[in-house]
Amino acid sequence: LTLLSEKEKLGHPFSNKTKKTCAVVGNGGILTNSSCGKTIDSAQFVIRCWHENKYCDCKPKYIPTKMSYSCRYGSLLEHRRMFAESLCQYGKALLLLPAFSYRINTALSLRASYTIDDFRIPIQPVFINPKYLQSLALFWGSLGLKARRLTTGIMMTSLALELCDNVDLYGFWPFGVHPHSFQNLTHHYYDDGKVKKGFHSMSDEFKLLLHLHNQGVLKLHLAEGCVKLTPTFRVW
Repeated sequence: LTLLSEKEKLGHPFSNKTKKTCAVVGNGGILTNSSCGKTIDSAQFVIRCWHENKYCDCKPKYIPTKMSYSCRYGSLLEHRRMFAESLCQYGKALLLLPAFSYRINTALSLRASYTIDDFRIPIQPVFINPKYLQSLALFWGSLGLKARRLTTGIMMTSLALELCDNVDLYGFWPFGVHPHSFQNLTHHYYDDGKVKKGFHSMSDEFKLLLHLHNQGVLKLHLAEGCVKLTPTFRVW
């Protein structure tokens, strides 16, 4: 894994020492009213997709990871203070930006990085090496995953598996019904946005993650109260 950082120019923004426990927080509606905040915060390192919400406490160990500010902040072409203020809650976190994943993301990622510098926010912007993204696509493709684009969730899970001894996943449930309470779920826990068809294969990604869970490579948490799945759980 190689990441590009403006402050480090080329290299790895993480220490060479692996983390003992890491939590990866997805955006699934299964997180709604799950009371997972304290469990997630107990991890040594937390990776989460960034959205302004009150799901759990925001500590410096978080890595916000999504380009949602494209819509929420007018692509940072005009006033940027609201975007800057929304980042302050994360303290000395790392903001992982997909600057080179697609051409359309480059200028926007740079504007986000410049905003951080201009407002002197303690967050460190980090750019993902495009060769790493290509390697991820090839790796998951070799396991049978056929998708136009990998989701942010499986990218961050891949990152966590490289950085952490023990990886716990929260909010990874791509289906519209809760697996235990059978209640209807929104697609995201922060809104009821609809799935864009033709980009991701989230159910296939989940089956691969479930296979890794059953092998003991990572731990999926889907039950109420953030209880870990039993290894015998299956999705057909």
